[in-house]
Amino acid sequence: MKTRRTFIKQSLLGAGALLTASSFRPDGLSDRDIKVSLAEWSFNRSLDSGKMDHLDFAARAKNEFGISAVEYVNGFFGGKKMNFKEAAKNKPYLNEMLKRSQDAGVFNHLLMCDDEGPLSSTTEKERLESVENHKKWIEAAKILGCLTVRVNLHGEGDPDERKKASIDSLGRLGEFAKPMHVNVVVENHGSVTSNADWLTDVMRQVNMENIGTLPDFGNWCISHPWGTIQEGCKEMYDIYKGVGQLLRYAKGVSAKTYDFDANGEQPLLDYKKLIDIVKASGFKGYIGVEYEGLKQSEEEGVRKTQSLLKKYL
Repeated sequence: MKTRRTFIKQSLLGAGALLTASSFRPDGLSDRDIKVSLAEWSFNRSLDSGKMDHLDFAARAKNEFGISAVEYVNGFFGGKKMNFKEAAKNKPYLNEMLKRSQDAGVFNHLLMCDDEGPLSSTTEKERLESVENHKKWIEAAKILGCLTVRVNLHGEGDPDERKKASIDSLGRLGEFAKPMHVNVVVENHGSVTSNADWLTDVMRQVNMENIGTLPDFGNWCISHPWGTIQEGCKEMYDIYKGVGQLLRYAKGVSAKTYDFDANGEQPLLDYKKLIDIVKASGFKGYIGVEYEGLKQSEEEGVRKTQSLLKKYL
């Protein structure tokens, strides 16, 4: 028979167990949190020119911007000294990355993977080679403690055939990543992937817990190979509808920004509306600051994006 004292004791023990489990989650999130991460692409100009070293990114995120979670871009691995594909397999290099992030008190949230082949190719040999190419980045993510790897579903051909190819590729990568507890997510990133109807149907048919989406606020131009809305677009998917659709499967959100106006807003995007959609969806996780403008410096662009998120979150 349970006494009141026993009930209280058991309740407290249960609550303690829940608190302990939450506090030891590798991403530092509680179930109600939306937190901010920093995408390395925000510094693509500095990284490409050699003014900034990839290994310094995590410390810069924390020390200069107060952001404690980062999103890496695979193309910057190795810096100017090593090919990025070699860096993916270089354990001393990856361990140095991990050490620097840990020393800075930064969580390695996500790894963005580009230039490893078309996962939606309708040519089976090409597509399966691409699947194999991506596996080393999932293994690298595991070493770094990243929960998620972002891939692209690039390719050519009939959208329906590309859909079948994408479903197969994601299924293979999902099975490979599952024992490592790594998610594989797809960003709306041009062509058919910027059509949220197409991409959500891919997610529905893959139907795997560790396969999801990374809704990007800016990449909704179907007629552009990378989806960017800056350079004039012949066919645009509805930005706000698309973000809402992809949030159903989201394991992260990319808060893309372009050039800011005098009021600190985005002329191309209704940021309040976008953040309201994210909040209304019940999304829990990281929203990544990703500045892609040219008129402001990279540092100013990141800070202005932070201000927008703070204003509307």
